[in-house]
Amino acid sequence: MNQAFIPLLVGGFGLLMALIIFLKVLKLPAGTGKVKEIADQIHAGAMVFMRREYTILFSFVAILFIGLYIGFGTWQTPFSFIVGALCSAIAGYFGMFSATKANVRTTVAANEKGQAAALSVAFYGGSIMGLTVAAMGLLGLGLLYYLFGTDHETVHAIHGFGMGASVVALFSRVGGGIFTKSADVGADLVGKIEAGIPEDDPRNPGVIADNVGDNVGDVAGMGSDIFESYCGAMIACIAIASTMSVPIYQQIAERQQDLMFLPLALASVGLICSVLGIFIVKLASGQKPDVALRMGTIGATIIFIIAAYFLMAYLAINNHVWQCVVLGAAGGILIGLVTEYYTGGKPVRDIAKDGETGPATVLISGLAVGMESVVVPVITLAAIIFGTSLLLPEGAGVYGVGIAAVGMLATVGITMAIDAYGPVADNAGGIAEMAEMGPETRAITDGLDEVGNTTAAIGKGFAIGAAGLAALAIIAAFIEVISNSVPGFALNISDPRVLMGMFLGGIFPFLVSAMTMRAVGDAAFDMIKEIRRQFKEIPGLMEGTAKPDSDKCVDIATTAALKRMVAPGLLAVLSPIVVGFVFGAATLGGMLGGALITCVLLALTMANAGGAWDNAKKFVEKGNFGGKGSTAHTATVVGDTVGDPFKDTSGPAMNILINVMAIVSLVIAPLLAKMPGGIFA
Repeated sequence: MNQAFIPLLVGGFGLLMALIIFLKVLKLPAGTGKVKEIADQIHAGAMVFMRREYTILFSFVAILFIGLYIGFGTWQTPFSFIVGALCSAIAGYFGMFSATKANVRTTVAANEKGQAAALSVAFYGGSIMGLTVAAMGLLGLGLLYYLFGTDHETVHAIHGFGMGASVVALFSRVGGGIFTKSADVGADLVGKIEAGIPEDDPRNPGVIADNVGDNVGDVAGMGSDIFESYCGAMIACIAIASTMSVPIYQQIAERQQDLMFLPLALASVGLICSVLGIFIVKLASGQKPDVALRMGTIGATIIFIIAAYFLMAYLAINNHVWQCVVLGAAGGILIGLVTEYYTGGKPVRDIAKDGETGPATVLISGLAVGMESVVVPVITLAAIIFGTSLLLPEGAGVYGVGIAAVGMLATVGITMAIDAYGPVADNAGGIAEMAEMGPETRAITDGLDEVGNTTAAIGKGFAIGAAGLAALAIIAAFIEVISNSVPGFALNISDPRVLMGMFLGGIFPFLVSAMTMRAVGDAAFDMIKEIRRQFKEIPGLMEGTAKPDSDKCVDIATTAALKRMVAPGLLAVLSPIVVGFVFGAATLGGMLGGALITCVLLALTMANAGGAWDNAKKFVEKGNFGGKGSTAHTATVVGDTVGDPFKDTSGPAMNILINVMAIVSLVIAPLLAKMPGGIFA
């Protein structure tokens, strides 16, 4: 059998498993009465947002498709672009649709059957997202590899897939992030601080929008984020391998084609290992939730590392390439553990204690935690880069970086499943609170949600590390493509054009962060005014005898997100094109390097500070340092409110920004090679 069919078969298997789990979830009881009514509202709100977002998104995709067709004059790259956009959009839509069906079933399972059953349902909801992301990536890239991957004249067309995936990720992650945090901030500030009512209280008009936001931001948005890095790493490896000279590739493999196929083969093995990891979690569901989830993640990674060894032997690829895979997989686990410490360990308790002296000390200590948390993950990334350069011969080290990124992302099915489990569990708790279920049910959902907060924070750290490595590999592929057509091309730090590019690149992460933070602030302002209006003007709302107008809050968040996601999207897509064609490939390469470093540092700082603030608030709400209603509680709520857009909007936008800029640069590299100095040359 032609090896190019393997990713297609495994991708089809992954999609089938996702469908089987989805049908299994649908057969579970979904509740009646108030529970069903609340769940239907959340599902409907999420679907409305996705439909409106995809309408704008596909208009943008159509314009880019026409631009690519005019620029390249052939159909292959624009076709790949459309395939990438469709695969990412389908994965996000189906995953989020499933999550909004699993949330209420998790609540019912907690109420009727207990913790083990509720954990299984919530994890199944996340697993559908994880398997769909992995499967759609393999199906889309596998198809394009079969069509274009064996011909050196057309292999560059595959790069278009990454650009399509990145554009969808940009809009889903940024738009979803603005939606979820504008609703969350508005609901918290008016409900918890001003009105003094609990989180997820059914009297709060912003609560339904907040729960909708968990799905559109943390399920669909996160899924498209990981999908982008997952596919980008594979595309970079294919591109680097296709440009290797014969003397270099023969030192690590018998055939160049095997090196091009290897990332797809590793991802295929990783998907199967992810399915095994899902079964491990199911078998361990009677354990504590965090133990069961950790067993699945680490178990899948260990099985993958062993399977990858035999895969390398089968393809007759140098054992040092396998060691690069191990470096990437181990690096991903280490980054996750460090993130878990800073967002769930002693630093969180320290922030909570600082709440006794007010919001200012909470903000100061949280920012310090975020900044400190950058150190070990960045050293880990540097160690992976250094390690791969030692393992592989000169000229092949960048391929090792790409393979390390693939190794980190290959088990994305289980990684994404555990991340998406978090918002499903969070929604389940919200539904239990709004439906006024008993304290026993809420205790179970709160326990699942607490673990979900940690898994979500770990997922964000993992996503940042993976995005950084994937972007680095894509940048290396960009340099290789230009070098093949422009002899002697290199990014020399003493070149003024490269230095100028590095400083330009450092601007964009700060600018996009400012744009997204301001978008959340403006949208939250509108949300706060509406919630205040309803509390004031709807008779009986505070007494619980009248219903809030939740649809109005969902509409405010949707409109704000869709209006404000366009500018960051245009900036990310157009900046490489403008800089590349105006100032040349060297300046663009420098810009990508500057943006990469700044994006990784900012993303880690914001994500971990936000996660620490969030869990500090929850630590106080458990009864520590005075509990709910205390000075410490008020202070940590303020910290969490500031941290929300940090960890769920601006921080994640950094992953997307660098990958979008890198993949757009790789796509236009063949065109830049014809005018490498830009218009000023």
